[in-house]
Amino acid sequence: AAFAVGGPFGAIFAGTLADTRGRRGALMIVVWTFLLGGLVQAFALDMVSIIVSRFIIGLASGSSSVLVPIYLGEMAPPTLRGTLGTMTQFAMVIGILIADVLAFPFATESGWRLLFGVTPFLAVLQLLCSPFLLESPRWLLGRDPESRRARFIIKKLRGLRYDQEVETEVSHFVVASQKQHMETDDRVNSQSAVMEMFSDKTVRPFVVAAIILQMAQQFCGINAVFYYSTMFFDGVIDNPQVGTTIVGAVNVVATYVALLLMDSCGRKTLILWSSGGMFFSCVAIVLSLLGYFNNMVALGGVNAYVSFFEIGLGPIPWLIVAEMFDAKYVATAMSVSCQVNWSCNFCIGLVFPYMNKYLGPYSFAPFALVLLGTFIFASLELPETQGTTPEELQAELVRRNSNVVYHNMDIEGNYNVPLDVEWRMAMDQLKLEEEEAMKSGSYNYGFQPIGSSGPTLSQNVAPSSTWASQMGGNAAPNQTQPTISEEGGDAKSMNY
Repeated sequence: AAFAVGGPFGAIFAGTLADTRGRRGALMIVVWTFLLGGLVQAFALDMVSIIVSRFIIGLASGSSSVLVPIYLGEMAPPTLRGTLGTMTQFAMVIGILIADVLAFPFATESGWRLLFGVTPFLAVLQLLCSPFLLESPRWLLGRDPESRRARFIIKKLRGLRYDQEVETEVSHFVVASQKQHMETDDRVNSQSAVMEMFSDKTVRPFVVAAIILQMAQQFCGINAVFYYSTMFFDGVIDNPQVGTTIVGAVNVVATYVALLLMDSCGRKTLILWSSGGMFFSCVAIVLSLLGYFNNMVALGGVNAYVSFFEIGLGPIPWLIVAEMFDAKYVATAMSVSCQVNWSCNFCIGLVFPYMNKYLGPYSFAPFALVLLGTFIFASLELPETQGTTPEELQAELVRRNSNVVYHNMDIEGNYNVPLDVEWRMAMDQLKLEEEEAMKSGSYNYGFQPIGSSGPTLSQNVAPSSTWASQMGGNAAPNQTQPTISEEGGDAKSMNY
């Protein structure tokens, strides 16, 4: 639980560190924090020392959960951002599996300090590799658009040869940085970004969806399995560590499958499959613990539970935040999501031992209820974000909520009065008739056109009151009007 307490605080300070000390500088501070926590943990004298060390490591973990995605997103080219992002998740589950394997030789009364010593060992390894850790060129250009160091890093990362190519890449970073600063200024001059998100009716449903998914990710009980898997498998199989290691291996395989499915299936579809599959897995686990099935069914239920988690509720609550919110809100939404996730993580780590003690075989029943609620929410309210933009999602939300009909009339949409419809049809018909008359040459432009039915040869066309009225109706009675003399059908003269 101390680890989960430190996580939210680390996430809060990570953004400030990244902006003031740079991405590389912030990551180096996190590495030193890991080293400090690991040394305190490895050389702990009592339980208080272990609790303090877990809190310090939680600070570092919370900071890294914010800094690593930012760093990779700014360093990687656009074509590799998705791959590197998913590979980060893949590396995390591999690390969990390695920790499970190392527990076999070192999880003893004499070897536990060596097991805890893995943390400072990895921190030292990261410090040795730090010369290869480059600063983010986007952060450098945001502070100084003329930074030569940023240009050198871009040239090295992208493998560019010509200065013109480097300047083109620099211009992309500078434009993005300027846009981010403008949006940050807008948020500073307005009310609190969090309150603004909740007050905006077009954004509020997405905030609620992001929070519910983060709560569901933790309250589904996945970390209870990872934190207390040994306790859970005690009595189910002979060696509980074997069950924990099997779960870690299944987690790695399931994450790889999730990488293959993520771009071929919709986010909402995967959430539905994930929550539904985990619900039935929880039912199988409870029934097995009650004695209706043998212990192997319980072990299979836990592995199925972890597998379904990795294809949906594991990665999507983090992925969907960037797809639902535009640049103005995405950082704030990610921060809120991180705080909710770590808080729920803390609750699960603190409460599950008591759930296991007092509920016994029914300890997974509350998780099943959460998963059932998640399935219902996802099927009814969760929008599909794959292949859409935040603007399109907001427009679709407005369109869906505006279809309100009162007394057979849509007050939000477009509707037509019957008289207006008839008038429009009549005008369209008149326009069509005039166009046909123009094409045939029989259209009346204000006087009777000359044709076969007009005046004969040498006939003077005398003005009439009708003709005068059509030309304006202002011709005086004693005014001489023009006459046309025709011979052979050709106009020869006009007399006044």
